[in-house]
This record gives sequence, structure tokens and C-alpha cells, in this order.
Amino acid sequence: MREEFQSDLNEVSRLLVTMAESVREAMRKSTTALLTADLKAAQSVIDRDNEVDEIYSQVEAKVADTIARQAPVASDLRMVITALHISADLERMGDLAEHVAKTAKRRHPSPAVPAELRPVFKGMAEVADHMAESIAGLLAKPDAELAAKLEHEDDAIDDLERQLFKIMLDDDWPYGAETAIDGALLGRFYERYADHAVNVGEQLVYLITGEPVGDQG
Repeated sequence: MREEFQSDLNEVSRLLVTMAESVREAMRKSTTALLTADLKAAQSVIDRDNEVDEIYSQVEAKVADTIARQAPVASDLRMVITALHISADLERMGDLAEHVAKTAKRRHPSPAVPAELRPVFKGMAEVADHMAESIAGLLAKPDAELAAKLEHEDDAIDDLERQLFKIMLDDDWPYGAETAIDGALLGRFYERYADHAVNVGEQLVYLITGEPVGDQG
């Protein structure tokens, strides 16, 4: 039974790594679409979002099946429940990447953001990409210390979002309300993407240590 349970966990872990890699690639393509008005990249993200949703459904089904067959308790139960929480965050990250892609598609053939905002979004995308890369690595090889550091990376996204609003709220902003609204929403998409990455990190810390992040000494 123990060997079968470990096999179930390995399958869930594999699915989570695949999800993490997929949502990372999705946001990378969405950013390309956003900054270069690449319609093909935007459509690719939109078309493939269902793949992440399908993996999420597979994780849910595998976790439910494992609980029903193995009746895990204590740390074993924590493993499967944590996997469920992580998959939900990853699924949401995929949705946020799709939102960025849809904005890029809607504004095509024009770039969705003006030149003044592109350095900020490029910076946000670079931080988000590194966080997603870290998640994929941590899911394959959990490390509580590295997982906890994701929260500090999220601070950089928050700083960049503040820069974004400073530019758009300046009296000399020449692009009108519609572009500012798009910019605010896009900034929110990247910020929430990073927040979900932090959530994954916190779940991994809990998985490894058995203590909620807020209780860490």
C-alpha cells in the first residue's frame, strides 16, 4: 500500500511540474504578445489554456482517488491536500496569463501598451517569469528556504506596479482613460500572478515543515 501511495504522489508531482512549466510559458508568450502586438503568440496562449485546466482536473481526480483508496492521515494527508491547493493556484496563474493575451489580442494590431509603459511591464514579466521558474524547480525538488524567498520577489512586482500608476496618473499622461484602464488591469494581472506564485511557495513551506508560514520562527 505504501508503494502504491508513493506512486500516486509521484504522479501528482509530475502533473504539478507540468502545470508550472505550462503557466510559465503562457505568461512568457502573453508578454511577447503584449509588447510586440504578436497576434499569433496571443492566440496560442488562449488556445492552450484548456490544457492547464485539464491538468488541474487530473490533479483533482488523482487526489480524490488517492484519498478514497489510501485514506491517508497526518503528513500523508497534508501532502495530497497541499497538492490540491497548489494546483488551484497554478490554474489561476494560467488564467491570468490568458487575460494578458486577450488584452493583447483585443488591441491588435496596435501594441496594447504605449512605449512609456513597456519597460515597467518588461520588468514585471521578468520577475514573474523567474518566480514561475522557481516554482517548477521547487515542485520537482522542494526546499523550504528557497520557497520562502518567493515572497521577497513579489515585493519587486509591487514596486513596479506603483511605478506603473505613477506614470499613468501623471498630469502629462497623453493616452487617455482607455489606455490607462488597460494598463491598470494588466498590472493587476501580473501582480496577481506573482501573488499566486507566493501562495505556492507558502504551501511548499507548509508541506515541508508542517507549520503555516505565519507561524515560522
